[in-house]
Amino acid sequence: MTEEVKMNIKPEAAEIIKKHVSPGQVVLLALNDGSNKYSKLGGTCTIGANFQFVILDKKDPDYTIKIENNAGLDLWTAKPEMGFLENNLVVNARNSTLSLSDDSGIIDGAVSVEEYKPSSVTAKDMQEGKTC
Repeated sequence: MTEEVKMNIKPEAAEIIKKHVSPGQVVLLALNDGSNKYSKLGGTCTIGANFQFVILDKKDPDYTIKIENNAGLDLWTAKPEMGFLENNLVVNARNSTLSLSDDSGIIDGAVSVEEYKPSSVTAKDMQEGKTC
């Protein structure tokens, strides 16, 4: 079963994201709430759905849902993220801050863009609030 996900990335938002992406790199739409290996946040400082665009040199086999987009990005997400996303995803930019919205409204008003670098932050650190 393949889920079809589409995202409209507004021109200013696409420009911000593309500044971080080199040719051949993959972009993930990942939760930033302590629930995955890319998240730097966790615990009480992440209330609700926080998202980030993560830039990788190669595709992550855990992120299998392709996001069709108008910016030409090789963009993927995963099943846990889909629980927070509805139809008509839109990424907008205002004052260089990215927001993610869908038919239900704004999902995250401060989406980050990060090139993935393995972190020394541990799950224990997140539980103790050291990442807030």
